Amino acid sequence: MATSQNFKNHMRFYPPFHFVLMPILVLDFLFSIYVTLHSYPAHRYLFHWWIVMAAALILMAIVCRRQSLKAQDRIIRLEERLRLASLLSASELPHIHEFTTSQLIALRFASDAELPALARRTLTQNLGSKEIKQAIVNWRADDLRV
Repeated sequence: MATSQNFKNHMRFYPPFHFVLMPILVLDFLFSIYVTLHSYPAHRYLFHWWIVMAAALILMAIVCRRQSLKAQDRIIRLEERLRLASLLSASELPHIHEFTTSQLIALRFASDAELPALARRTLTQNLGSKEIKQAIVNWRADDLRV
């Protein structure tokens, strides 16, 4: 049985990206530099172009990963604002838009029972995402993170 998610193990690697795609692209980049240095000056423009393309592929992979995480963060922000709207008292509802995106992303791990108190504490003490996650007692796992 898998261990339950908590502050110490909530970070997630996506194996196809982190352990397959990026190492291959980095190796390609390093190999293109190696071949350029050892074959210089023959076909130098071709080899220089190979380095540029290898760097472009790495940049493209990083940008694609970042865009998917940014889209997911926007969805989490919406979900947490809706959850806060259903759990906070009427007097606290106007303060929902005072949370930063990183605070809302961190609050998603809090259980429904402890979310209102933690949300109040977050706003009054201006807690960062790390402090919010460390303050959570009943962790609500997010196993769908990209």
